[in-house]
Formats: sequence, structure tokens, C-alpha cells
Amino acid sequence: MNAKSATVCRIILFGLGILISSQSVAEVVDYACGSLAIGEDGPYDYRMGGTRLKQVEGNHLSPDVVNLVRGQTGNIGTDLEFVLRYFPNHHVALLAMVRLGEKEKRSKPLGARYAVECYFKRALLFRDDDGVVRTIYASYLYKAGKKAEALNQLNKAVELGEDSPNTSYNIGLIYYDLHEYDKALSFAHRAYGSGFPLPGLRNKLIRAGKWREPVMRSNSGGATVASPEN
Repeated sequence: MNAKSATVCRIILFGLGILISSQSVAEVVDYACGSLAIGEDGPYDYRMGGTRLKQVEGNHLSPDVVNLVRGQTGNIGTDLEFVLRYFPNHHVALLAMVRLGEKEKRSKPLGARYAVECYFKRALLFRDDDGVVRTIYASYLYKAGKKAEALNQLNKAVELGEDSPNTSYNIGLIYYDLHEYDKALSFAHRAYGSGFPLPGLRNKLIRAGKWREPVMRSNSGGATVASPEN
């Protein structure tokens, strides 16, 4: 994961193909969210970096665009749309599109071709192995009240290697909201055992009378460590 992706994951809280031919991409269509085909040039995998990514970001993803201050070539939504057309799984642009929709209180932000959720569907149609996209999507779904769907995306993100303290914390929060307190406790132990700093999940479990300290066991080296309940 690059530095930008790591930053995105911290903010959220809660592959071989650099180039795909237009013929192959044209077959990948969600009729509500459009085709991924954009001619002979792209789309491209954000995780692969490269000169083209730098060019697109330089022309359409200035700090003002990312921070929703002003557009670079038109309005903000137009610039984010351009980035996500060429790099459907661009983590920073996806997060910015979510925030733009929230700011404008519109499911389809001004200048965007599709509704916000469509950009996640397009990203996962393009690269379904991107755990960061699934983590951002989970945050979006959670805020929309779709907790079971959010949990599904987070679990898939874990399967793809996004098994961070932040992810464990967010999974624990969702299990808490679903009243599955034993699972919430297990993921809380995982998060806090890995140094996660925010006390919110622990406090929720304490107020519900469901918090228990993790069991202390000795590891193979003889040291005493906290062992999360599974």
C-alpha cells in the first residue's frame, strides 16, 4: 500500500494489468453506472502509479479539489469525475467524491456523471481485489445505515489483507450496532491489543455491560500477552 492509501485508511476510522484494452473493459458494464470503457486509453489501476497518474492528478486533483475548496478545470465534481474515469479505484478521489456528496447533500454531486455509490461499484467491477476501496465503501455504507453491507465489505477487505487495528475497530463498531456483542468484544480486543487509540468501542461495550478484559496468556517466549477472545 502506498503512503496515500495508508493516509486514507487512517482518515476513514470507522494486478498485473496497468492498462486494460477498450475491448475487454467494454464488457464490464453496470447499466445503472455505465461502462468502464473510455476508448483505447485506460482505465488504469491507481495502485500501480506511473506517469499517467501523475499527469491526471496534476491536472485534476489539486489540494483545493481534494479539500473541496474549488475545482481545477471546472467544478469539483467534474475534476473528480475525470480522475475516477481514468482511475476507477483512486482511493483519494473516491473519498473526496463521498465528502462532496455529503457537503452538497446530493446522491449525485454537481459535475459527477453518476451517483456516489456508482463510483464504488465501478471501482470494484474494475478491481475487486482492492481492499482499500472496500474499506472506504464500508464507511459510506455504514453512514447510509446499511450496516450489514458495510460489514460484508470490511470482512472482504480483511480477506484481501486490510487487517489493521482500524479495520478491526470498525468491524467491532458494526457488530455492536447489530447487537452481536461477543463479536464486537472480540474485534475490540484485536484493535486495542494492536494499539488502537480511540476508546469509543470500549466505552460502548462498558455502557452495555458487555466489556471484559482480554484473557492474559503466556506466549512461546514466556512473555505474558493479551489474547483476544475469538
